[in-house]
Amino acid sequence: MSKIIYVIGHRNPDTDSVVSAAAYARLKQAQGINNCYPARAGKISPQTEYIFERFDIPVPKYLPDLIPKTGYYLSEAPQTVNEEASLWDALEQFQNNDARVLPIVDRNGVYRSMFHYKGFARYIITNINPQKKSAFPLSLDHLAATIHAQPVTLFDKEEVKKSPIVVAASYAGYFKNHLDAEGPDNALVIVGDRWDIQKYCIERKVRALILSNGNTPSKELVALAEKNRVTVLISPFDTSSTAMLIIYSVPVGSLGDTGVPLVRLNDPVKNIREPLSKAPSRCLPVGDEDGRIAGIIFEGDLIKEPNIEVIMVDHNEPGQAIEGIENYKLLEVIDHHRLGNLSTPYPITFINRVVGATCTIITNLYREQKVPLEKGIASILLAGILADTLALQSTTATDTDRETAEYLSSITGLDIKDLGQDILSAANKVNALSAGEIVALDMKEYTDHGFSFSVSQIETDNPQPLLARGAELFSALEQVCASKHYLFTALLVTDVTMLDSLLFVRGEKSFTGLLGFPEKERGVYVLKDVVSRKKQLIPLLSELVEKAARS
Repeated sequence: MSKIIYVIGHRNPDTDSVVSAAAYARLKQAQGINNCYPARAGKISPQTEYIFERFDIPVPKYLPDLIPKTGYYLSEAPQTVNEEASLWDALEQFQNNDARVLPIVDRNGVYRSMFHYKGFARYIITNINPQKKSAFPLSLDHLAATIHAQPVTLFDKEEVKKSPIVVAASYAGYFKNHLDAEGPDNALVIVGDRWDIQKYCIERKVRALILSNGNTPSKELVALAEKNRVTVLISPFDTSSTAMLIIYSVPVGSLGDTGVPLVRLNDPVKNIREPLSKAPSRCLPVGDEDGRIAGIIFEGDLIKEPNIEVIMVDHNEPGQAIEGIENYKLLEVIDHHRLGNLSTPYPITFINRVVGATCTIITNLYREQKVPLEKGIASILLAGILADTLALQSTTATDTDRETAEYLSSITGLDIKDLGQDILSAANKVNALSAGEIVALDMKEYTDHGFSFSVSQIETDNPQPLLARGAELFSALEQVCASKHYLFTALLVTDVTMLDSLLFVRGEKSFTGLLGFPEKERGVYVLKDVVSRKKQLIPLLSELVEKAARS
């Protein structure tokens, strides 16, 4: 499969993260990198949903994780063979495509079994056995095609029936007894120019009469064959060659190895290693959710580079990245947050600027690289800047953010003040979410002085409904704290009207006992003039974490 580059933001993404991914992927596509796609690592907020719906831009694809999946290691285009194809056609496909195995599929492309040389050898040993009589399941259509026969009469050509091969090589009396003993109804009789044998076979209503060496039947016999519904074929080959080719006209589906399981594109690689090691030719068929073949995975594929590469936007700390990102090549990082402990074994493009939104950086990359902005993309970029800077009122907003917003406003015709108000109002829909969903929105994990903790942030123009749900929110915070073994978990509720915040906190007493902020209620702290998690809150919390580490 072709390589895919995902542009993706942090877990539990906010609007800036999702918009940055969508806009930067579009920039890459405009530059001719067509295998670059936007993605998101979590559920979008009501505010983000509102922005993408308003400007009719598709929401980036949701990736629950990047734990290595089978589909990430497929390198070859799928080759399959229909279960109704003849063995001869399947072997030709083997030779022409230099294949080691061929998945056998039905008419809808759904996997049925695997065709491999071991199964072919088993078929030959079982059926080409002089110690026992063999009957071959085949259709007359496939038979005629395989031996390159000229049909004279042809009946029930698609019906698959088991038929013995009978060669008229002995004198007439012995042959007639032999044919009667075999049962003429399903017999395939190969004969040369012996008119009496031809006539007897047609009278006995054999399944097919095959005339070798290009011999042709008389008009009288053709009429009799039509009357008795006997198929008559003219083979261009001699008797021995014709008999051998008939063996290869059986449907390949009858030879398939049903013991080779189908694995799915989304199956974790760790789950397929054992069945892969036991499979013939050390490979397994890979299918989509409907069982249609997407490719073949070989043992050797798992030591190659996966066909996924990643560009991180709006974060640079591994703890905030989508799970499993360490398994893939990181191409770029575009961010506006503090530096974490990210490291790579090779040089990458790393852009980190002191601005209020990653969308500001993305917009100016369009400008620097002289790529025109589509109106829809320009609109969501403006919305992303306003969302991440509280309509340019946050302490994180810089002159660069304001100038960039004015630029986007001029090319979209959107009023900054009106759009900002619409975006902040859309954030109020968060009240309709469950406490767990509220805490999960825009949650970021941090590590300082050996401790891990998380801080979520939401914006509203009326924090009172959330205060009334304090018990629910504290319960959700405690569940996160316990499951992740955090030092503490916090929720920053920012009032976009007053430009103040409330901080809901649950965690170890060694930390919460150090909090000296004014309390509105037990466990709810008033943070006057604090609206930025990144610039104002995290530095304060980091100092307290350091104190907790020393105590």
